[in-house]
Amino acid sequence: MLETELIQLVKKIQLHHAESQIIELKAAAQGCPTRLYDTLSSFSNQDDGGIIVFGVDERRDYEVVGVYDVQDLMKHVVEQCNQMHPKVRAVFTVCRIDDRNVVSAEIPALDIADRPCFYEGRGRYRGSYVRVGDADEPMTEYEVYSYEAFRRKYEDELRAVDRATVADLDSDQLLRYTLALKDGRPNLARMDQQRVLELMSIVKDNHPTLAGMMLFGLYPQAFLPQVSIVATRLPGTTAGEGDVEGARFVDNMRIEGTLSEQLQGTLAFVRRNMRTKTIIDTVSGNRVDHEEYPIEAVRELVLNALIHRDYSIHTQGMPIQVQMFSDRLVITNPGGLYGRLTVDQLGRVQPDTRNPVIATAMELLKQTENRYSGIPTVRRLVAEAGMPEPEFENRRGEFRVTLRLNAQDHADGKESPQSNVHRSDLEPRQRDVLDFCSEPRTRSQIAEHLGIVSTAYAMNRYVYPLVERGLLELGIPDKPASRRQTYRTAE
Repeated sequence: MLETELIQLVKKIQLHHAESQIIELKAAAQGCPTRLYDTLSSFSNQDDGGIIVFGVDERRDYEVVGVYDVQDLMKHVVEQCNQMHPKVRAVFTVCRIDDRNVVSAEIPALDIADRPCFYEGRGRYRGSYVRVGDADEPMTEYEVYSYEAFRRKYEDELRAVDRATVADLDSDQLLRYTLALKDGRPNLARMDQQRVLELMSIVKDNHPTLAGMMLFGLYPQAFLPQVSIVATRLPGTTAGEGDVEGARFVDNMRIEGTLSEQLQGTLAFVRRNMRTKTIIDTVSGNRVDHEEYPIEAVRELVLNALIHRDYSIHTQGMPIQVQMFSDRLVITNPGGLYGRLTVDQLGRVQPDTRNPVIATAMELLKQTENRYSGIPTVRRLVAEAGMPEPEFENRRGEFRVTLRLNAQDHADGKESPQSNVHRSDLEPRQRDVLDFCSEPRTRSQIAEHLGIVSTAYAMNRYVYPLVERGLLELGIPDKPASRRQTYRTAE
């Protein structure tokens, strides 16, 4: 950093009255701060590194107070840098502001293979920090593990499921897999199935591996109960927000089975819970159905989550979450991005693969192309649907993707009578409700007629969408949440 750049940085800090993700302030007017370890660690462990600015006091309204002694300060900072593992090589800059000396120490980012940087006096697990906003926070055990897993190339998908045997795998699916694998591979074709499964890491020491169980298990959740997908349809825009009857979920489901079964189950859940708007083409007069979310984009995102999630013991108790809010769809995956890949590089560079056995098998089973085209495909489909860009977030210990509806589409979700809704566009149960409500019916009567135990589910799933479309009318329109509310088919 040049002296003029440091002066401009201090002016910017004073203007904003704040530290940041890459800026830490230390007054140092009376001496060198004795504990820089947490900041040295956190800056070294983030991709952009960071800058410690000495001589600006945030407690005195970001006044330039100057450092006590430039040479002694730099000496003591270097001493603390040398107590880090790996050692931190700070780059210093000195400038004069208001006749006072200000010193900056630029802390370079470590390569991911050398992380985490930690204070030797506290050890790897207690001395490793991560920057969160303008604060330094201790790394979790999982965050420390994730760096070590990449550096040492841990293969969590190849961990043997000790309680399981080969008899717990689907023999028909295994045969299909081995035949596909042997096709065009003459050396493999001469081997028996058991040897092939061992070579491909589906079986290890006569036990299925985690990869083998998740690909071909008869019921994987008997051994890995939380390696599943929890899918929810929520009535509002925030978790915990209830509908008029206080129900927090419109639909809630745990989706289990193999990876392929979880994929299909999740797509069925999303299809069941997203609105479909019918529009009449003004030129041809044909009816065109528009789904809230491009289902192929959803498929790619769910598939990515299943293939690239972290299967280590640290995240084995964390299911993938699929949340459908009224304005967005959110998929949250245990484990952040793997290796050197950053959010900005998604779909643009070839990534490190956390679970190569699973990825290769899913390609062989025609579930994925494994050509790193998933994210570009999602971006294209979302753009073609006229939706905002998908949002990708690499959080502490998880990766999140959000597909947002346009503000107009969100408003149109409450489909009005002008939405050109035809009875033939409705689900059979919705048509049944309209027929049943030819005379006023209560909530409990409708639920009983549908054979649904949960009145709240029956209302959220079948009745309220008809009210929003103007196909059902409220008997007490000025008190929609009234316990005496009735519903009648609109004329």
